[in-house]
Amino acid sequence: MSFFTNKTILVTGGCGTVGREIVRQLLEHSPREIRAVDTNESEIFFLEQELLQYRRDNPDSRVASLCQIGDIRDADKLNMMCSGVDIVLHTAALKHVILCERAPFDAVQTNILGVKNVIQAALANDVERVIFTSSDKAVNPTNVMGTTKLMGERLITAANSLKMNRRTIFSSTRFGNVLGSRGSVIPIFARQIENGGPVTLTDHRMTRFIMTLEESCRLVLSAAEKAKGGEVFVTKMPVIQIADLARVMIDELAPQHGFDAAKMPVTEIGSKPGEKLYEELMSDEETRRTVELTEMFAVLPAFRSVYEDIAYDYPDLVNATVTDPYISSPANAMSVDDLREFCSQHELLSPYQRNTISVMAARAARRAA
Repeated sequence: MSFFTNKTILVTGGCGTVGREIVRQLLEHSPREIRAVDTNESEIFFLEQELLQYRRDNPDSRVASLCQIGDIRDADKLNMMCSGVDIVLHTAALKHVILCERAPFDAVQTNILGVKNVIQAALANDVERVIFTSSDKAVNPTNVMGTTKLMGERLITAANSLKMNRRTIFSSTRFGNVLGSRGSVIPIFARQIENGGPVTLTDHRMTRFIMTLEESCRLVLSAAEKAKGGEVFVTKMPVIQIADLARVMIDELAPQHGFDAAKMPVTEIGSKPGEKLYEELMSDEETRRTVELTEMFAVLPAFRSVYEDIAYDYPDLVNATVTDPYISSPANAMSVDDLREFCSQHELLSPYQRNTISVMAARAARRAA
């Protein structure tokens, strides 16, 4: 039995790239029920059909499912969806930097007030624990999106002071770019290569943390199991140079579309406003209250005296002190050959397939084999 066995779990943003993969992975843990809520009417319908097909393909599975249209801005809907729920995995958010900059009030309503609604619904229904998925852009933010995600983290941590004898544990996870997701650079580069170029780089010096979709969601589930209350779990991730990713993708994909990889033009267009050359997953201040675990770091709350006495006694503690901020340094970046192998191993450059539960399960099975 796993931590999720016989639990009722609500996934907000269940039709997003991360939400859908979390739903798929939860199916492997035999929960009592999976509930998914999303604003995308068509996708919530398709997700429901996929879960029904999963039941038909796996007649021994007793996992019930409930998929509903709903917005995390709607406090009443969230309160209803949280009735009888043990765990909330909160992935719904506005995540595109430029779009949030153009619509800042919408970003506040979803990424801040939406988190408030999740917290209140969880407390009202005595949910066991809530895990909020955050972003590397929440560290020393330069834009609206990053600032709202940082505020979301702060609200989740502070919610541990509102429990009033309830059992609810609130914690966050923070990770970097999920390669292959709809918001990642891979689909952009792939379209540019398919059209014969140019492939556009903002700055050849740019580095980023990366994760596969499967790994990022697995660590969200791991954080849900480890959570004590108020921490921000920071996943350990490899670093790449974006220019190297462009090179690997050109070498792999250009010949498939009839182009000479050596002649594919690459254009440097300059950094976007507010864009960093490197990403940070942990600030210098946070290192003073961080412990290292096997697969992640745990940033402990700054105001621990405000909450009940919590023992952060993780079974996989590696180091009780961390001295260096966690940034995507070029010195730690993968080599081009390692990056090529990474992309191949995780099928990141395969032709696009609709991310259904069955397709994602097949990919996971191939990797496991």
